[in-house]
Amino acid sequence: MNLAFVLSSAALGVGLAMDAFSVSMANGLCEPDMPRPRMALIAGIFAVFQALMPLIGWVCVHTIAQRFRAFEELIPWIALFLLLFIGGKMLLDARQEAEEACAITRPGLAALLVQGVATSIDALSAGFTLAAYNAAMALAAAGIIAALTFVICLAGIQLGKKFGLRLAGKAQVFGGVILILIGLKIFIDGVF
Repeated sequence: MNLAFVLSSAALGVGLAMDAFSVSMANGLCEPDMPRPRMALIAGIFAVFQALMPLIGWVCVHTIAQRFRAFEELIPWIALFLLLFIGGKMLLDARQEAEEACAITRPGLAALLVQGVATSIDALSAGFTLAAYNAAMALAAAGIIAALTFVICLAGIQLGKKFGLRLAGKAQVFGGVILILIGLKIFIDGVF
């Protein structure tokens, strides 16, 4: 594992975690006296989904690429398109108004799982960007993504408890820009 791999995986993890960060802030806002075990549970749910989805995407690419070798030449183009789309969508979403007000009750486990899936859908398509990795590297990247997501979501909950949703839009912009830059890097590395 070299430094470029770790930095690339970390940048991808930070970019992907921004949706989960925003939702974590909302959860913190809805429950200002949230206990630490619940904070860890919420951050853990987001981290697991953010790690699993890229791995599922990686498996999809590798099962398809094994059958269709010509597909491998398209991977930089697909990665560019997907990350530009995901990053662009995050930038557009950041322009919208703050998230809806909290429900009176705190979200239950089922709602947290739905949040985990909803915030990690983009990570599924981002798994295509890991296509050049072998299985060990894909697992290591997923571990880095999970660890960063966990820490970022804990920070999001804390910020939500203190400041509310005022920072959520800025996180979306930051995440979108990171994903677009990663897409451009993968494209340039793969094509040139």
